Amino acid sequence: MTFTALTRRAALVLAGSALSLATLGQTASAQNFPEQTITLVVPFAAGGSTDVVGRVIAQKMGDILGQQVVVENVAGAGGNLGADRVARAEADGYTILMGTVATHALNPLILKQKPYDPEKDFAPVSLLVVVPNVLVVNPKLGVNTVAELIDLLKKEPDKYSYASSGNGTPLHLSGELFNSMAGVKMQHVPYKGAGPALNDLIGNQISIMFDNLPSSSSHIKAGTLKALGVTTKARAPSFPDVPTVAETVPGYETYTWNALFAPAGTPPEVVAKLNEAANTALKDPAVIARMKDFSATIVGSTPEDLGKHVTDELAKWAPVVKSANIQMD
Repeated sequence: MTFTALTRRAALVLAGSALSLATLGQTASAQNFPEQTITLVVPFAAGGSTDVVGRVIAQKMGDILGQQVVVENVAGAGGNLGADRVARAEADGYTILMGTVATHALNPLILKQKPYDPEKDFAPVSLLVVVPNVLVVNPKLGVNTVAELIDLLKKEPDKYSYASSGNGTPLHLSGELFNSMAGVKMQHVPYKGAGPALNDLIGNQISIMFDNLPSSSSHIKAGTLKALGVTTKARAPSFPDVPTVAETVPGYETYTWNALFAPAGTPPEVVAKLNEAANTALKDPAVIARMKDFSATIVGSTPEDLGKHVTDELAKWAPVVKSANIQMD
């Protein structure tokens, strides 16, 4: 064997040894995970429903994993800034995302410029909770059921508008799905957040709104808003007397969901540890009680089930977005 051949062979052996050592190092690191603080990126401002769920879960997961899980709010672009940050983070499990229907279904369908792929750029960890939306009206509208609202909208088409927290939000799309499935036509009026929209709804400047149930619950209890229906398949435990929209419009279902994602390429062992910690946290009595107070339904899932959920949500909302011709820069 020539000197050159020996040199090449030695180089290949060294390269293989280096790769083996790197693989062993990664495996050992995954087995010892976590060895430092984990950052949970919440892609919305503090105080909102996603932030509340994130902080409750983060604290309990930290107790279970033996390392602190710190919430970092990275708000902007409807959740895209925070999601994009995690998509580009090192795939080691130390930077994870509190994803939502907005970050992993609606934004990718609506935005012309897509900073990330919701399926290829993330490793699903676990679906955590679903939070119902609710169809509410000003009591002065004079309707008490979903059926009565549909009759009114059909008798006087194009007369009524519905409010939402903004263009392209889950609440906007809830209205568009209702238009499509109920065979009615309400005009959409976007607001800069749920707060201003609720103020105008209570003040009877607008008559109809789709909102997160936790946001409207105090107004429903006070009688300043009338809840016609929750948007999940089952009635909300916190408002058992409020029917579902689906009881009148079969198959109608929308909700806000929260789930954990890691960057694509995160070692399966790390994903498994995060999944186990998240699902254990969801069984904690204090977490269960807090989520019930918040009108959130605990789900929990495998990584595979969450991946399928994202695929199903994209398929569900794509025709709604196309039909309503919703596109944003």
